[in-house]
Order: sequence, then structure tokens, then C-alpha cells
Amino acid sequence: MKMERGSSSSFSTLDTAQEKGLSCVPQQYVISTLHRPNLAPKEYANVAVIDVAALKNGSATRSRVVQEIRDACRRLGFFQVVNHGVGESVLDEALFVASKFFDLPTKEKVKLMSNDVHKPVRYGTSLKDGIDKVKFWRVFLKHYAHPLKDWIHMWPENPQDYREKMGIYCQEVKKLGLEVMMALIESLELDPTYLTKKIEDGMQVMAVNCYPPCPEPEIALGLPPHSDYSCLTILHQSLPGLEIMDLEDGTWKVVPHIPGALQVHVGDHFEVLSNGLYKSVVHRATLNKDRTRISITSLFSLGMDDKMETAKELVDDQHPKKYKKSSVRDFLDFLASNDIGEGKNFIDMLKVNYN
Repeated sequence: MKMERGSSSSFSTLDTAQEKGLSCVPQQYVISTLHRPNLAPKEYANVAVIDVAALKNGSATRSRVVQEIRDACRRLGFFQVVNHGVGESVLDEALFVASKFFDLPTKEKVKLMSNDVHKPVRYGTSLKDGIDKVKFWRVFLKHYAHPLKDWIHMWPENPQDYREKMGIYCQEVKKLGLEVMMALIESLELDPTYLTKKIEDGMQVMAVNCYPPCPEPEIALGLPPHSDYSCLTILHQSLPGLEIMDLEDGTWKVVPHIPGALQVHVGDHFEVLSNGLYKSVVHRATLNKDRTRISITSLFSLGMDDKMETAKELVDDQHPKKYKKSSVRDFLDFLASNDIGEGKNFIDMLKVNYN
């Protein structure tokens, strides 16, 4: 017999519905009909797969890869990278220690629980526990990661190898992030040294997500449609489940799963830098009825209070400035006072003509 849907007070923060193995989705997780995922066979996104090893090679080869990145950013704001230099064992061990963290007893994980989006290390469920009108079927751990020595002591002590394994992953993906961000700036035909120091010294925030099996994946989501506030996001996932919005026809497309590849998202701050030439990709997390999906998201940005603004070289009489400048702290303040689950987007607030 199917269980009745619970009310919004059926589950405490310490006893989350998404980790209980329920036979149906409680009412507070049910999303509106308009935004429900279509779980019928879907069209896969035509995503560029770019061999970024060539970024280290001679100028002719590098120029070709930079052009591929430019084309991908203009078309979708998204691409996948292969031969990226992050070893297979590093990728596997990061997913493994993430899984071990989420397998810990609840009383252990909630030591890090907080709704304060400004905290450098926090555990939570959905988006903001006890505040969201609609909840999302995930649990997460977020922590700062650069400079690593400043933050790693605040990361979970349990599992015992979490700091070591995730720390190695963070360092390796940071190198990749810097290479790709430099190529992105070059693809905009800006001075290759533009923002170099600020990017090298900028923030790296890790969002480690767990999407447990969902009994009714057709009426819930792991994360709602959103774009990332960052300059650039690099995603590593255990299973498919990421969907992106196709800018050409406005439909949701599944990101193909390529073993060993990493997914690269253009973020809000690169949309601002490019004056809208590149769009931050709108994406969402769908759910699986039988399997847990783990994703490790690395968000790269300038420093907490460094303002990203549109490059003056990309502004003229035919292309007026379209965005206000903003910082990571501005985004966190926005997140603290808005519900992105209701469709409020940071990038919209940055548009000069936004009302």
C-alpha cells in the first residue's frame, strides 16, 4: 500500500525524507507541474568535447582549442573536457570519500549543519533547511578550498581520509580551472594577462552533492533550474543526471556521460565579463529511482570582495554595457535573502535594464 504524502512538518532537519528510503515523495518536495522533469527518453545535448591537453602545446594548436572553447561558450555556455590532466584515481577517490561522508550517521554530519550561506564549511539538505517553500531531493557539503592551507583544517575530520583525498582533487582541478579560465579570456580576444592575478588568487568553492534514490523522480528535482554565480564551474559526477537548457530552442537536454570527462559551465561572472557574448548555462539536477548520484562541483571566482565587471574592450556604441559589477559577497547576500527555488536568478539582478 502506497504511503500518504506527508505534510511539510513530517520530517525534521535531522531526519531528512530523501535519506529515509520512502515509497513516495512527501508533499513539500513535489514541484509544480510546469517545472517537472520529463523522464521519457530525452534528446541529448550536442555538447562539444574538447581536448584541453592542447592548451599546453604550441601556439597553432592552442589557437584551435581556444576557438573551440569560444564556439562552445557562444552556443551553449557549456562543454566537456578530456585529457584534462586530473588522474583517474584522483577522480575516483574524490567520489569515494564524498560517498563515505554522506554514508555517515546523521548525528555526525549535522555537526557541520548551517543555514548561514556565508559560512566557509556547511552541511545541509535541499537549499536552505526550514526556509525553502519547496524542498529539493539532495544533501550537500560546501566548503572553501583555496588557498587550501587556509581552509582544509575546517573540513570534515570523518571520514579520516576526506581531507587528503578531496584536497588532492581540489588542487588538481584548480590547475585545470586556471588553464580553462585563461583560455576563456583569450577567446574573448582580451589581453591574456587580463585578471590573471585576481583569478589565481581567487576563490574555489566546493559543492559536494548527494542525490539519493527518489521513489517518484518524475515529480521532484535534486536542484531547480539555475545558473552558477561563478566565473567558471567544473563538475565531476558519478552518474548522469545533469540537464542543461538549450539556448536555441529553450528545451532541456541531457548531458551525455563520457567516462573520465569533466563538465565545464560558464558562470554569471563570465557572462558579465563578456558583456553577454557568453551566457551562463542554466542547468538542473534530475533524480534516479534506483541509484544514488554524487556530484563534486568546483566553483571558481575572483576574491570574495573583488568586483567582476564588463571588459571595457567589449563595450562600444553598438554594444553598450549590459551588466552591473558584482562580487561573490554580493551573490551570497542575494542568496541569503532570496529563494532561487522560486526562479529568482542572480544574473537577472545584474542586468542594467532589469526591473
